[in-house]
Amino acid sequence: MGAPVFHFELLSKDAPAARAFYRDVFGWTIGESAPAAEGVDDYTAVTPHPTAGISGGIGAAPAGHDALVTFYISVPDIATALAVIETLGGSRVYGPSRVPSGPVVALFRDPTGLTVGLVQVPESARAIG
Repeated sequence: MGAPVFHFELLSKDAPAARAFYRDVFGWTIGESAPAAEGVDDYTAVTPHPTAGISGGIGAAPAGHDALVTFYISVPDIATALAVIETLGGSRVYGPSRVPSGPVVALFRDPTGLTVGLVQVPESARAIG
């Protein structure tokens, strides 16, 4: 049995701007700053949804490093999400494009330079039965 995705991290050159962006685009709840750990300063917990999905954190990238973490955020409509992202200073990197026999995907770059994926899963695949 495979190991499920449990946590994500976004380490940015501008952690406060990254937190504001994800809060404003996706409605994520941003926690209080936590003490530095493993060379990461200005780290906060992130709860995308109170009862579904995974939680993670957003923090400042360690000095001299650009960390690129790519994960895919499920949205009901990629075109709408990309429009909001572009309105808030992000940019489209790739797509939207349909994966053969799969969902629609896209990549965007947020205003702090992180590249992140979007996935639009068909309604029937989202339902848990």
